[in-house]
Amino acid sequence: MENYRRERRNFREEAPAPEWKPKTKIGLMVKNGEIKSVEEIFNMGKDIREVEIINTLIPDIKDNVLEIASVQRMTKNNRKAKFRITAVVGDGRGHVGIGVGKGIEVRPAIESAIIDAKKNIISIKLGCGSWECNCGTEHSLPLILKGKCGSSEVILKPAPRGVGVIASKTVRTVLELAGIKDMWTFSRGRTRDKYNMALATYYALQSLSDIKNSESMQVKKADPVQAKN
Repeated sequence: MENYRRERRNFREEAPAPEWKPKTKIGLMVKNGEIKSVEEIFNMGKDIREVEIINTLIPDIKDNVLEIASVQRMTKNNRKAKFRITAVVGDGRGHVGIGVGKGIEVRPAIESAIIDAKKNIISIKLGCGSWECNCGTEHSLPLILKGKCGSSEVILKPAPRGVGVIASKTVRTVLELAGIKDMWTFSRGRTRDKYNMALATYYALQSLSDIKNSESMQVKKADPVQAKN
């Protein structure tokens, strides 16, 4: 019986993944090789709706489970308990995402959270925004960022090379997976809430992408005027 169980376990682990059949136009372009980076998708203003897109464009992406919490929902009959998983993914080169998954069992909930995190991935422009360093390398952020989720607030300040990431465990995990090596952080509010702290850090990094997108939109609007002149 033990050998039979071991064979069944090995069969499940070695089962090949099904062939990816894209359901969106972006997925089809990625599979055909027309899109070779995530930045091309963001420049097109499109959302990532298939996790296989990230698996193809960023094959070396890493994941980390931040929190495993038990949540309950009251129904007409009784209470239904589930596990809520908060996961973060990143490649250490300016790409990071956070996702949440729920399930009756832990393992399926973790897989759902990782898939959700890959769909929510963002691109971050790294740089050196510290006046003490000014080295020009991409080891920190180019400016001070602020993010808030609920009562939790996080402020990210660029630090010179060699300082490291001075932050709590939750914030440090998100920043390191994003590829940030040196950073000073300040947090206030309910800092014990890992879920809100992770999202506050994510929103702070996302604000940098919003600034970059707004600048590109202004340039695009100015082009016809310059061409006319």
